[in-house]
Amino acid sequence: MTDVFSKKKRSEIMSLVKGGGNRATEGRLADVLRKNRLVGWRRNFPLFGRPDFAFPGDRLLIFVDGCFWHGCSVHGQIPASNRQFWATKLAKNRARDRLVNRTLKSKGWRVLRLWQHEMKSPERATKRILRALERHD
Repeated sequence: MTDVFSKKKRSEIMSLVKGGGNRATEGRLADVLRKNRLVGWRRNFPLFGRPDFAFPGDRLLIFVDGCFWHGCSVHGQIPASNRQFWATKLAKNRARDRLVNRTLKSKGWRVLRLWQHEMKSPERATKRILRALERHD
């Protein structure tokens, strides 16, 4: 079925769609942090790149990257239809992630990126976070 809107209008409409949080990634990590009684973290911390979690006192930022949207080497794959569009889109996402990491590190923040699939093993994710927090000392 063809779209009833022009390409420009469809793009405008889609740009207004905002995510409301993701239970499988950020929500699960919030549960893990609470369960392990880790304190001092904030969500929606106003920094470049919009980190999912921030530990301001430890200068640690955590991003939980979706396997599809951020090009996970294990689970990420380019859809069969419109391959060129998706290859370009996902490459730009990865480039943006690298820019965010560099920018935040240059401002004195430490950046930890967790993959969506790592949330299936909360113990492992917790260990990575605890190691990152210990390195602050």
